[in-house]
Amino acid sequence: MANIRDVAKQAGVSVTTVSRVLNNHPYVTEEKRLAVEKAVEGLGYYQNINAIHLSKGETRLIGVAVPFINHSYFSTLLNGIADQALVRDYNLVFYQTNYQEEEESKALEALKRKQIDGLIILSRTSDWSSVEGYQGFGPIVVCESSEHTRIPCVSVDHYEAFRYGMRYIIGKGHRHIGYCIGRRNGTNSSLREKAYCEELEYIGETYRKNWVFNNCLTIEDGKRVVNEYVSLKEKPSALLITSDQVAAGFRMEAEKQEIRVPRDVAILGFDNHPIAEALDLTTIELPLHEVGMSLVEKVSSKNPTSDIYPFELVERGSV
Repeated sequence: MANIRDVAKQAGVSVTTVSRVLNNHPYVTEEKRLAVEKAVEGLGYYQNINAIHLSKGETRLIGVAVPFINHSYFSTLLNGIADQALVRDYNLVFYQTNYQEEEESKALEALKRKQIDGLIILSRTSDWSSVEGYQGFGPIVVCESSEHTRIPCVSVDHYEAFRYGMRYIIGKGHRHIGYCIGRRNGTNSSLREKAYCEELEYIGETYRKNWVFNNCLTIEDGKRVVNEYVSLKEKPSALLITSDQVAAGFRMEAEKQEIRVPRDVAILGFDNHPIAEALDLTTIELPLHEVGMSLVEKVSSKNPTSDIYPFELVERGSV
């Protein structure tokens, strides 16, 4: 395989001149440029892009730690990330963590080893102190509602969005309210639970553990929740469901079991996924594509700051 010295010898010029031609340096005579280009073509020479990045101190790669690539919430974020990475001339390296701390650590170690220029964490498993330990190796931005003082966070305000959803449901006359969530731990999940409990307390209702449905990520999970709902002796009259995919699964299975939405049980989704419109689901739109774009802007910035994006209610027929 030819190297840069072979090209220089073939063209009858110095290695420096070859480097200047390859990097479009203006101060090279046309004669030498043509000689180098001819030698490159004749020898089939290709630049070692890794060596170029190493010499410049950058890889033009951004790491993205994501729990599940095929989840609608994360796939919409990834769509925004990919669009903005293309604009900013970055390539992406994905680390699917499945919420396993050791997998998230691989992404952090890649930053430490300079295999990526920066890291976006879409949902964090590691504690803050572990993440902070890697800040000296490159920019890190986390997608969650947090007021962390050292690590920039970009997200929607999950506490306010969930509180708004609760108040909307309460305003429709419901007092017996449950909710479906992806996981119980995690910053965003904790904020949703905080909003839920506070609004229940405000209307004088008690917290019922069996009205909180966990591990709800997919359409199939929504169908499962219907069966859990049916088995309850005392049932909620309304559910907040933190994914439109799950809400869609719930609605489809409810119809099969002749449970009327919203007459028997009202449901409010989140994300405003296209499936919500198809199934006439009331939902809270989260601007996830814009959040994804912002994450790339932040992680490629010298002085990134935190940002919170607004949400919006989209009323349809499920409440």
